[in-house]
Amino acid sequence: MDTDLLRRQFAGLDGDHALFDNAGGSQILRSVIRRIGEYLEDCNVQHGASYATSQRAVERVAEARMGMATWINATDSSEIVFGSSSTQLLRNLAHSVGRTLAPGDEIIVTNCDHEANIGVWVELAERDIEVRFWRVDEETLALRLEELDTLMSDRTRLVAWTHASNVVGQIHPVREFADFVRERGALSCVDGVAYAPHRAVDVRALGIDFYAMSLYKVFGPHIGMLYGRRERLLDLPSMNHFFIPNDDLPYKMQPGGANFELSYGLLGLWDYIETVSAHLGDEKAGNDRRAMLERVFEAFTQREAMLAEKLLGFLREKPGVRIFGPASSDPKQRVSTVSFVVDGRKSEDIVQATDAAKLAVRYGDFYAYRLIDDLGLREQGGVVRVSMLHYNTEDEVDRLIGVLEQTL
Repeated sequence: MDTDLLRRQFAGLDGDHALFDNAGGSQILRSVIRRIGEYLEDCNVQHGASYATSQRAVERVAEARMGMATWINATDSSEIVFGSSSTQLLRNLAHSVGRTLAPGDEIIVTNCDHEANIGVWVELAERDIEVRFWRVDEETLALRLEELDTLMSDRTRLVAWTHASNVVGQIHPVREFADFVRERGALSCVDGVAYAPHRAVDVRALGIDFYAMSLYKVFGPHIGMLYGRRERLLDLPSMNHFFIPNDDLPYKMQPGGANFELSYGLLGLWDYIETVSAHLGDEKAGNDRRAMLERVFEAFTQREAMLAEKLLGFLREKPGVRIFGPASSDPKQRVSTVSFVVDGRKSEDIVQATDAAKLAVRYGDFYAYRLIDDLGLREQGGVVRVSMLHYNTEDEVDRLIGVLEQTL
């Protein structure tokens, strides 16, 4: 892949910092910025009116919604709910689901998720809902089906877990878990925020009920997206005004409506996929946008695995370094988010050295607060996290390794 061509598509990669904090937020595409500006310049009006400009605005947001339905292979664009963030969307979802539950019903959450997919469910305990924790294996830090089996009962109504940990990078077998949960009569809610920037998401293949993404981590603007299986959304109480029909999807789950210009800007993601596909000479995909997306992300995956292996190969050889999650760069096991600690060292000390070298690395708990506590890393300042995307370069990783060689 022509890395220079890829990097030219992003507005924020011209600086002198090597950006390794992508799990906190990727760089935004120039094509997304152009789309946002186009909307604001051409049809920045309220929706729902009869005049032509309003109708054009409605059509543009509908086009974006259909584009994101294709992006995750949803059955229908009405299954795509936009919101300010995954955190807000999951809070809305939990509030709506909570209204369908009775005292004594059970919810299962993990100890390895971002708090966005834990706390909103834990709060349902205030309504006499029992909340149980599905904890990761102490050695592998992966979720195990055997553990889930001991937690579920005939009162379990929903299980919430992460597709890939935003700290550990471990990819979980979502389809296997989802089938297990569905066979026992419960709903599944998956946090895909740390997975979606690295792989093509296929919600139908995953067999889940709800799936959350933060699109500002997938090269887009600061907006979140929730997938809800249509029949599941129809079953839920509305989050909107009392006079909004219950079958008005996705509007009933979008109180206040979506951000119009940011929603339309998401079509810029497809502009990028088409650019990369053409660069790769991908003739097999043809006009099939979904096939094009999958092949482009396959190329991204291979590139990110190569970058992750450079860093992991270095860290594996350093005494006193503990890597969290798979030590292998195998893309079937992990995404290119690598976290580690060093024996006897504060994580902040290591990041101070990378800061000085203009390497954007970060330390902390990354809102996986409970996991960091369970791992006993609070006093150490959490982990050092290096999160790479396909637009990072080998030279940048080499620069990072050079600084870490002098620091560890």
